[in-house]
Amino acid sequence: MLSRRFESTRIEAERLIHLFERQRLQSRGVPWGTPSLRALRDVDDWQAAEMVRKKTEACMVGIVFGADEDQQSIAPSVEDSQGNVIEQFEPGLIAYARGGKDIKFNTPGSTAGVYEWHSVMLHIIAAGFRVPYELLTGDLRQVNFSSSRVGLNEFRRMIEAMQWQLVIPMFCEPIWNWFCEAAFLAGLIPSPSIPVEWAPPKFDSVNPLQDATTDLLEVRSGFATVQQMIAKRGYDPAKVLEEWAEFADLADTLKLVFDSDPRRVSKGGQAQATDPLDPDTGEPKTNEPADAPPAAKTEGEPE
Repeated sequence: MLSRRFESTRIEAERLIHLFERQRLQSRGVPWGTPSLRALRDVDDWQAAEMVRKKTEACMVGIVFGADEDQQSIAPSVEDSQGNVIEQFEPGLIAYARGGKDIKFNTPGSTAGVYEWHSVMLHIIAAGFRVPYELLTGDLRQVNFSSSRVGLNEFRRMIEAMQWQLVIPMFCEPIWNWFCEAAFLAGLIPSPSIPVEWAPPKFDSVNPLQDATTDLLEVRSGFATVQQMIAKRGYDPAKVLEEWAEFADLADTLKLVFDSDPRRVSKGGQAQATDPLDPDTGEPKTNEPADAPPAAKTEGEPE
């Protein structure tokens, strides 16, 4: 049976992955939330103090002045083994005091400005962790569609930069190299250097229709390729195109035409002017026979 050892073991630096963001001349990274640690502690202390204050105010309801000496408090008392009364607070407690005939009710303190102060502290914490306030707290009351989209776009740009400049080169690639090296030493692959392409998961679109229209215009204008748009969504372009080819061949074999097939249907839903398929061969056929003579040319027509 193996026993757990609690002794420190030295590990070579080559076997470690130090994942951090180099913000300045430093050999060790600083956690993102470091600027917000004091604010987190202040919020926690404030919540604990506020809860104690609220419980204390709820315990003391009022004080009766001028009660008889043998009058007992409505709230039950607690005594120790020697018969001494232990002072304590309980919800709904009414205390009796000597002198005058009057009763004074407890007035809880005001809590004005609590929401504003808490909101400011959460903004400080969100800024320290580089996360939008709305994503950190789930509070969407102070934003609209446009402002939320602008904030998400900036946040996504930062995340994409961290993915391609930090996580992939400093974490994913070393692990891939270790994996390939181990597989090569085990005789499973012919070379320790196997090319790889990274495809981070896509971001969910805030406006899918508008984003899809933008992607389509970029492809048709030549600003981007279909492969780039597929990779942006986290899929393998080669795999997607292979599946598309299989679907197109099957649809042609079954003589089916779908609106999603750009070979047969235009963007506006009109049938494309393509040659019909030969039911025997599945290849496009023309109305002219193969040995038909060329059409006569008119005078002046270029060759």
